[in-house]
Amino acid sequence: MNKLYIKPGCPWCRDAMEWLDAKGFPYEPIDVLSNQSAYDEMIALSGQTKTPTLQTEDKRVLADFDVAQLPEFLNKE
Repeated sequence: MNKLYIKPGCPWCRDAMEWLDAKGFPYEPIDVLSNQSAYDEMIALSGQTKTPTLQTEDKRVLADFDVAQLPEFLNKE
């Protein structure tokens, strides 16, 4: 399953979830503020602490991104 690491209240996270939902892209939202092990996992994967961070099923990682970066990263329009 694709994982989207988020922080509640993060406007970039909200935008990312809205875009992914609109495209029908399946993902599991993971709140890193309420789950320390998920936060540590995100840091290990991406080398940073910012959200949103997306890890795809094929293990590619897009960290601290803007929605405009998603189409190219996911090869979707």
